[in-house]
Parts: sequence; structure tokens; C-alpha cells
Amino acid sequence: MINKEALEYLVGLGIEKDIIETLDQGTFSRIQLHRVKEAKAAAITVSTLTGLVDYIKTNVDSLESKLLIQVKSPDEVRLYGPLNSDREREQFISVEAILPSNVVYERFLDTERFNIMLQSSFVENNDKKILLKYTGLVQDDAVKQIGDNGVSQAVTIKTGVASVGQAEVPNPVTLAPYRTFPEVEQPESKFIFRMKEGPSAALFEADGGAWRNKAILNIKEYLQEQLKEVQNIEIIA
Repeated sequence: MINKEALEYLVGLGIEKDIIETLDQGTFSRIQLHRVKEAKAAAITVSTLTGLVDYIKTNVDSLESKLLIQVKSPDEVRLYGPLNSDREREQFISVEAILPSNVVYERFLDTERFNIMLQSSFVENNDKKILLKYTGLVQDDAVKQIGDNGVSQAVTIKTGVASVGQAEVPNPVTLAPYRTFPEVEQPESKFIFRMKEGPSAALFEADGGAWRNKAILNIKEYLQEQLKEVQNIEIIA
């Protein structure tokens, strides 16, 4: 029996002798060729825009070519080099924001979890204070006394040690969750606030995702300001 090495040797002889063969149907190669592409660096990952700015300003990798920053989303930014001979871009850095993991939309939470979410993962503003007040004071049995006209709700809240009163829940509310890089302003947007039995509360996004565009522009403006002295760089969003 012919062993594997012998077969490979015989096949190799045939290839070296007749790599190209011309037939009636055309010219054929006995082997498949693959173009060797240019080597590219492995991208590193950082978590802040400051890290990206420091990398560019210190030029630790001695990058002399034109650089391109792409603001891909509110929580991701990438740094590329120019197109190479294969018409591909070398990516040097990926910046991925670390965001709170306890922000929940379109799902009702008990008022304690809802309050913790608001206090830990939303920027301070007037509507946040109002929501914390309502969810903190609403009575456990208020579910049976909630009035709802489809837009706003009225619930029974504690107004003193032993007294209660009716209060209308605001809608919509303007809030600014932490959902982009901490170096830039967190964009505010509209939310529908609802309550039901439990008592429990929920937020529903009501701006059609417009906050994403605002966040991306905030990132671009921040980088333009921080890198205004760097000549060989372009920022797109």
C-alpha cells in the first residue's frame, strides 16, 4: 500500500510539471491560488473616549498616516487607518462604553427596584425627582384607586403621617439615562411613565430613538474639541 507521504510526493510532481493545462474548453490551473493580503494589526479595546484621545495624542504606535474616527453608535467608537492596497482599513482601537446594566424599559418593576434604577442610572433633573416622589409615596392599595384617562394617571399617595391625597402622575416625562460615554452630556428624551397594581412602574421610550443621533453628535463634538490640534485625523458620525 502506498503511504500518505508517497502520494503527496507523486501529486506534487504532477503539479510542478503541469500546473497549467489548455483544453478545448479553455485554460485551467491544477491548483487554486489565494492572494496573500497585507498584514494588519489586532485592534485593542478601551472603555473611555479619554483613552482614545490619549492614544492618538501620545502616538505610541508611531502612526504617521491619515487617521479616521468613526462614531459608530452612542456606545462604540472606532479608529481606522487609510485604505491599504487591498482596499481594506486597518482598525487600531475599538472604544466600547461601560453602561449601567439595571436600566429596564417596557417592563413593570416594583417601586423599590424602579427607584433604585432611577437613582443609580439616571442624571439628576426635575422629572426624575418627581417620579421618585410619586413612586416613593404611592400606597400599596393604590392600585384599586388608580384613575386612568389613557394619557395621565391619578394615584392615591401619602401626604402626611396618616393622611392621603390624589395626585396626577406626569406624562410624558423628560429623563436622561446613562447610555453613552461619561465624558459627554447624556441626552435627554421623552418617556411614557405608567403605574399599575403592586404597586409597580415602567418607562416606555417615546422619542423614536432621536436621542441616539444627539449622543453621536455629542461624541463627535467632544472628539473634535479634544483633537483640534491633531492634523492627520478625520471624524465621521
